[in-house]
Amino acid sequence: MLLAIIIAVFVLFFIAKGIVIVKQAEVMIIERFGRYYTTLESGLHIIWPVIDKARSINWRYLKTDVKGNSYVIIKSQNRIDLRETVYDFPRQNVITSDNVSIEINALLYFQITDPIKATYEINNLPDAIEKLTQTTLRNVIGELELDKTLTSRDTINNKLRIILDEATDKWGVKVNRVELQDINPPEKVREAMEKQMRAERDRRAKILEAEGEKRSAILVAEGDKDAQIARAEGEAKARLLVADAEAKAIARIADSVENTGTDPAQYLIALKYVKAFHNIIQKEDKTVVVPYEASSMLGSLKMIEKIFKT
Repeated sequence: MLLAIIIAVFVLFFIAKGIVIVKQAEVMIIERFGRYYTTLESGLHIIWPVIDKARSINWRYLKTDVKGNSYVIIKSQNRIDLRETVYDFPRQNVITSDNVSIEINALLYFQITDPIKATYEINNLPDAIEKLTQTTLRNVIGELELDKTLTSRDTINNKLRIILDEATDKWGVKVNRVELQDINPPEKVREAMEKQMRAERDRRAKILEAEGEKRSAILVAEGDKDAQIARAEGEAKARLLVADAEAKAIARIADSVENTGTDPAQYLIALKYVKAFHNIIQKEDKTVVVPYEASSMLGSLKMIEKIFKT
């Protein structure tokens, strides 16, 4: 009776050990007598507990303690996660082509596409990916200057992704993208960059101010020019009107004195003399000098007056 119970317990234990449930998006690598036998996908499976054994693989986990400090642990497990995984690599010092040491923190998004290669082609997959990412990052950044590194994140990310994806393909890993989180130059370099940025902003402000003053001066000059042109055009029109009026007056005078034998020009000059004498009298000058020609012209004027009266 006791033997039967022992056998029954052993059978139940054997059956329990032989039943394997694999979750969705996970696989298990089964070895039989130490050699690869099969890959168990999601679902219920039965294996021989003694003959068949799951092959373990190292996996990387990021943990955070109560103080908020993050640290990485690598744990061995017999199930392979097929979902996309993110690796947050610690900060590392990288030297640019112009000999500036900077700190860079990178994120790597990858996915296992071939569990067999990920198990048998590489000994420690997380450590291999981390070291490969670090060396590739040093090589890529080492070809760029500091200014180019700070302004070309997308280019660097894409270049890193292509190189890492090609290198990890033999491990059954697909690198989807690489992101540079932080790029921190040394304190002195940051101070110099801030001074340069302030100087550049001041220079742009001065240029904008100078361009504004230049534009304002141009507009003022154009306004003065337009005003001078308008005044000149007005004066020209006024002179033309005066000239036309004088021409018409001379023509009418010529028509009036045509039969008297008097020169119209002398008549007009006489009128101007009269106006000038009037201005002299208004100034209360006691002595008035009358040219000889003026008296003759005034005589002609009186003659014309008599003619007009008759």
